Amino acid sequence: MLTMQDALLTLTRYWTERGCMIVQPFNTEVGAGTHNPATILRVLGGEPWRVAYVEPSVRPDDSRYGENPNRLQTHTQFQVVLKPDPGNPQELYLGSLQALGIDTAAHDVRFVEDNWASPALGAWGLGWEVWLDGQEITQFTYFQQAGGQSLDPVSVEITYGIERILMVLQEARHFTEITYAPGVSYGEVVGQAEYEMSRYYLDEADIDTVRRMYADFAAEARRLIDARLPVPAHIYVLKCSHAFNILDSRGAVSTTERATSFAQMRGMSREVAQLWRDRRDELGNPLGEAPRPAPAIARPVDQAAVPAGPATLLFEIGTEELPAAEVTRQTAAVRAALTERLAATRLTHGAVRVQGTPRRIVAIVDDVAPREPDVERVVRGPRRSAAYDAQGAPTKAATGFVRGQGGDVAELTVVEHRGVEHVALVRTDTGRPATEVLAEVLGAVLSGLRAERNMRWNDPELSFSRPVRWVVALLGGAVVPVAVSTLAAGSTSRGHRRAGSPPIEVTGAVGYPELLAGHSVLLDPAARRELIVDEAAKLAAEHAGVIDLDAEADILDEVTNLVEFPRPVLGSFDPRYLELPSEVLTTVMHKHQRYLAVRDAAGALLPCFVTVADGAVDVPLVRAGNEAVVRARFEDAAFFFGADLKVGLETFRAGLAKLTFEQRLGSVADRADRIARLAGLLADRLDSSADAALSAEQRRTLDRAGELAKFDLATQMVIELSGLAGTMAREYARRAGEPEAVAVALYETELPRRAGGTLPATVPGALLALADRLDLLAGLFALDAAPTGSSDPFGLRRAALGVTAILAERPELAGVTVADMLAEAAKLVPVPVPEAALEQADAFVRGRFAQYLLDTGVDHRLVGALRPLTGRPGQAMVTLKALRPLVETASFARLAAALGRVRRIVPADVTPGIEISALVDPADHRLAQAVTELSRQLAARTAGRVPGLDDFVAAAGQLPDAVEGFFEAVLVMADDPALRAARLGLLAEIREVAAEVLDWDALGPLPVAPTDTGADSGTATDA
Repeated sequence: MLTMQDALLTLTRYWTERGCMIVQPFNTEVGAGTHNPATILRVLGGEPWRVAYVEPSVRPDDSRYGENPNRLQTHTQFQVVLKPDPGNPQELYLGSLQALGIDTAAHDVRFVEDNWASPALGAWGLGWEVWLDGQEITQFTYFQQAGGQSLDPVSVEITYGIERILMVLQEARHFTEITYAPGVSYGEVVGQAEYEMSRYYLDEADIDTVRRMYADFAAEARRLIDARLPVPAHIYVLKCSHAFNILDSRGAVSTTERATSFAQMRGMSREVAQLWRDRRDELGNPLGEAPRPAPAIARPVDQAAVPAGPATLLFEIGTEELPAAEVTRQTAAVRAALTERLAATRLTHGAVRVQGTPRRIVAIVDDVAPREPDVERVVRGPRRSAAYDAQGAPTKAATGFVRGQGGDVAELTVVEHRGVEHVALVRTDTGRPATEVLAEVLGAVLSGLRAERNMRWNDPELSFSRPVRWVVALLGGAVVPVAVSTLAAGSTSRGHRRAGSPPIEVTGAVGYPELLAGHSVLLDPAARRELIVDEAAKLAAEHAGVIDLDAEADILDEVTNLVEFPRPVLGSFDPRYLELPSEVLTTVMHKHQRYLAVRDAAGALLPCFVTVADGAVDVPLVRAGNEAVVRARFEDAAFFFGADLKVGLETFRAGLAKLTFEQRLGSVADRADRIARLAGLLADRLDSSADAALSAEQRRTLDRAGELAKFDLATQMVIELSGLAGTMAREYARRAGEPEAVAVALYETELPRRAGGTLPATVPGALLALADRLDLLAGLFALDAAPTGSSDPFGLRRAALGVTAILAERPELAGVTVADMLAEAAKLVPVPVPEAALEQADAFVRGRFAQYLLDTGVDHRLVGALRPLTGRPGQAMVTLKALRPLVETASFARLAAALGRVRRIVPADVTPGIEISALVDPADHRLAQAVTELSRQLAARTAGRVPGLDDFVAAAGQLPDAVEGFFEAVLVMADDPALRAARLGLLAEIREVAAEVLDWDALGPLPVAPTDTGADSGTATDA
């Protein structure tokens, strides 16, 4: 058996043989090996650095008294830093696993997206968690920034979780069972310390003492920075960080302290980083400069292999494992870029097909012509009159033009341009060979790759979601000479990771998907998904279970793009875990493990799951590994659940004061208070309407739920699994004996969770959910934190959709406007909210609602017509329901046409009003009478509320006849100024009344509208 000390020695030997220097663990508590100066300082600057070391990593928040199977307050990391990126770090890493005795062909070793950041260190990087049969065993990161400084060259950081690796290798169910050395368990080595340090961090640390320590450490760090001593300064920043973590584990960090401490530590870390760089420069960077990779040289075209006729193009961009969402995104992006760039050439081609897996984006283009066609173009020169003198001899203007075009005077011809004759030359642009054209096109596509989050690696020019490691570009059997930065296209692809990524020689594009399938790579995501669904259903059926495809849709989409060749594996867990809330189990399975839950026919969870391995694995081995992982995950959940049930709801609610929302907007407790108050104000508004008023029971529910709002954000379960917010509030409220209506309202505060998601079913829940989102929008727009591009860190787009979805579906809220509610929310936030910010927030919410309507298939003309109502989503939806059948009727088309004529003739600045004494024609009076009757009927129908479309249509029965008769009988723009003003005022009155109902112009001409007879008297003549 490989002991723990054997594993450490093996890794030490492996990396030493690959050029790493071995250094010692740091003698100050660090939360990760990253914080050791051998990493966080040495990745700065241009000096090369290859190092490996063991690092005990101390995280007080992970204290579990030694009870959790794989969570410890002090765990052992093995840290490797490769600077610069060697170009094959994944392969080197996988070799180290093999050195440990891990059969990477049998186990399911997976690289799963991880975007790492340490705000306190001003550091971030992109990479992966490395999973071994579902267990995270390593963090693999391309460092992008440290101490607030962008890194060049980029370093690769590999951080092994030694306990987790040994638990897999030794099949241990608990870290204490690991064999550390022959005859000595890991529990014996660290068990006592683990328990006692957990007691210290969670129960015994003296808060006042640790606060004084933090202040002293910070002062000393500041003094050492001023003394220009970066290493000791860094040590004291680390001491600050550890003291802060102790205070945090004791629940003693307030919102203000958290924000202040983070800012202080981040600022000092940046100063230390810059000081380290300066000191290395002063020392002359004694390790020299890291070598830079040479630019690639395109492979010469083998003319013998170039097809003589139309041929298929293959273009493969080979990457390290892309995030699942980027596979879909980049497939679409490459398709769009390739289509657009090909269209800008004269090269004819057939269909463009693009598909992807985590390790490759592949484009196949049919029937690409062997070359561009030749085209003739006319180059226009000087005017004919200037090109020849009186005797017809060419002038200097003509000869200069010919010389500039490399032609001859005898080739001149005459063309006419805008009625003027010019001399011209006809020139032939010879079409270029397809390989030349495609080299430019594919090079541009490759260099233009961009993702939602981009990183750099050892390539000096490219930036993408993950490193690009190979490119295949073939037209028929000929390599297209693509070269971008350090990458040159060839004809060699790579096979499945499980098989060691063997080279695959590609002889042509035809049949390429089939060639990949023969190497365990399914290129088509639809085929991968279908295989997962079919096999998972068969496995679930073995336990009389089913996979709920709707509930598992997001996970199915993700795992489809996490694997190149899916292999579903059925696993099981102890039925006793089913005593936990089902949402806890599914969240753990989905968020942490990407498992598919198995349910019985009634939808209840069964004690089993389906994991999707990648490639041909040892199924019993992978099953056992995943079962061990989920057992530990559920143990953690049970730990959090049990601990939370020992704490009162009011205690949790008070604990929100320690959680930061946004420094200027206060703590989460402050925000919860605002939500409760705003929900109460909205309820008061509803109480003013007899139809919408809350019952006494509903009001008691709202008030009590408001008192507890957001309390679950302070629970251990939600801190660990944030997606359970609301769900755990309902669960804990029920168990605490709160009324069911209160528990439901607390749950519904978090609804909807996504566009089209479940909405609150109760009025108290709807009011709290509205207040939650309105507070978010008002506060963050006041801070000028509106979403930009794809960046929306506070989820404001989702919040806006939530507001409009709730308003649209709650009839009692139909009269509520977004602008009014935002104004109420703005009164409660602790920062000034400028009027412009409120207008911007209102426009943002209305715009999201309009986009939602378009996305759900509503005709763009109807969405445009609803524009005046987007601030009242409830009214908008009622109007939409009425509008759809109306637009098909002749009577409505006639009404819309009449209103359109009115709106077209009346200038925007005309004041509405009916001046009977100034109107002289019977048609004037008939129209005035129709308008008066319209207003009277609307008032009678609406009783003070905003009129709806049904109200308007019913009340406007006389209006089309009156409008048509008016325009046929009178001249609107009469010579008499008073008469002209009276007629325009009368029409403006119609315009204003109608404008509250719809944007009639946006409807456009309706298909069943009758043809107008006669011109608008005054429309053409008087406009």
